[in-house]
Amino acid sequence: MIIIMKIFSIFSLTFIPFFALSAEPVKVTITGNDTMQFDLKSFEVESGQKIELTFKNIGKIPKIAMGHNLVILKKGVSAVAFGQKAMVAGANATNALPDSVKGETIVATKLLGPAESETINFTAPEAGDYEYVCTFPGHFAMMRGVMKVK
Repeated sequence: MIIIMKIFSIFSLTFIPFFALSAEPVKVTITGNDTMQFDLKSFEVESGQKIELTFKNIGKIPKIAMGHNLVILKKGVSAVAFGQKAMVAGANATNALPDSVKGETIVATKLLGPAESETINFTAPEAGDYEYVCTFPGHFAMMRGVMKVK
C-alpha cells in the first residue's frame, strides 16, 4: 500500500502539472451590434488561464458608420475615461485605437465591419476586474463590459 501511495505521489508531482499547463484555452465569444451593445456584459476566468476570445460584429450598418472593436484594458483603467482619452488622441472611424493609448490595454481586436469576426488569444492576468470597451468614436458610452479574473 505504501508503494502505491509513493507511486501516486510521484505521478501527481510529475504529470499533473504538465496536464494543467497544457489545458485547452477557455473560449469566450462576444458580439457587438448596431445598437452599440455587447451581448456579454461580463465573463469570468482564472488568473493564468489561456483565453481564446472571439469577437463578432453582427450588425448591418457599414463599418465606416458603425464599426466595432473590443479592447481589454489594464487593471484599474476605466472604460469611459479610456474612451474619452482615445477620442482626444484622435480615435476615428478608420483608426479607433490610436497608438498613443495602447499602453493602457492588454489586448484588442481590430475594427470590424458587419459580419466580420476576429479571434484573439491571451493569458488572463492577475486577479481583479478588467473593463473592456469598444473605442469606435462615441461607442464607449454604451459598449462596455468586465472581465472578472479570479
